Amino acid sequence: MLMGHGLYLSISPNGGRRWVFLFRWHGKPTEIGFGSARDVTLAHARELAGQARTKLAQGINPKDARKPSEGATFGECADQVIEAMRPSWRNAKHAAQWEMTLRDYAAPLRRLPVDKITTDDVLSVLKPLWNDKPETASRLRGRIERVLDAAKAKGLRSGENPARWRGHLDQLLPKRRQLTRGHHAAMNYTKLPAFIGDLRKRRATASLALEFAILTAARSGEVLGARWDELDLDRAVWTVPAERMKAGREHRIPLSQRALKIVKTMQEARNGDFLFPGQKPGKPLSVMALEMVLRRMKIEGATVHGFRSAFRDWAAECTNCPNEVCEAALAHVIENKAEAAYRRGDLFDKRRKLMEAWADHCAAPKTGKVVPTRRAVS
Repeated sequence: MLMGHGLYLSISPNGGRRWVFLFRWHGKPTEIGFGSARDVTLAHARELAGQARTKLAQGINPKDARKPSEGATFGECADQVIEAMRPSWRNAKHAAQWEMTLRDYAAPLRRLPVDKITTDDVLSVLKPLWNDKPETASRLRGRIERVLDAAKAKGLRSGENPARWRGHLDQLLPKRRQLTRGHHAAMNYTKLPAFIGDLRKRRATASLALEFAILTAARSGEVLGARWDELDLDRAVWTVPAERMKAGREHRIPLSQRALKIVKTMQEARNGDFLFPGQKPGKPLSVMALEMVLRRMKIEGATVHGFRSAFRDWAAECTNCPNEVCEAALAHVIENKAEAAYRRGDLFDKRRKLMEAWADHCAAPKTGKVVPTRRAVS
């Protein structure tokens, strides 16, 4: 949203709002973040934009010249850390998570001078989450530590980091419950046919996107960011570029007949560059769109990412497909370096048979209990 003379109000998919100033430096588009609209008023944002324009008139890059002043707040430093890290994140979800945790959960710290933050201040935001949301609390602690380390590197604070875990907070907080990182609640694959049947009764874009994610066994970020130029409808192939893959490597996904039908359905009402466009022009569905479908359907004990686990369980228990083909379908990295060095292909033709069989399983008629039968898809 343009506020005038290069100042914009940027609204992220999760609703977060921040001030940005856009300008060109030696012909290259450049952006400066002025912080969250929750903490920085429009008047102050305009003042900062005016200072940036003055620097430009003097032939100075305002991004290089802008340094946190003495007495900078934690919020200012947090916003600058996010801006510095933003180019390294592969998708908007990471940025949205950092923005949300450092804006909402760390709200009591944001107005405090960064050089005055103490261990008690850090504990005040961690303790309410420590037992009920251990994963969130752990990530929040690490992000606070990162902000305070960055502030120290810029000479804005000194001494030990009050958010450090080893040898510090581990002596003050109770032992955390075992985190379940990497294990997402998953629906049993035998329940997929009935679930898909109910899902197909919903014609919303998010519902089609969720079914597409299930049929392709892709990660939600890969599906939400899917663009039309990644799709080859004639060959029924979706090629996800390396920069959007977790492993940083291009991934070809064979589209089953049903997955291809979903693509063609979206093509009939194509609107922009994204396969699954959101309500805002030029933007995809929000990062929470698929999870919200499950919530509206009142599905408990299952997550969007968990459908990848359901696919893997089905492939292991109901087919004779080799392990390496199943892992390739999930775009998992080969842990054995020697094996990875010699395997050059992506087992695409074998994966096509596997994904078509998976689509057949998901579309099985709703006749009660699904009895697993081993399919020859090798």
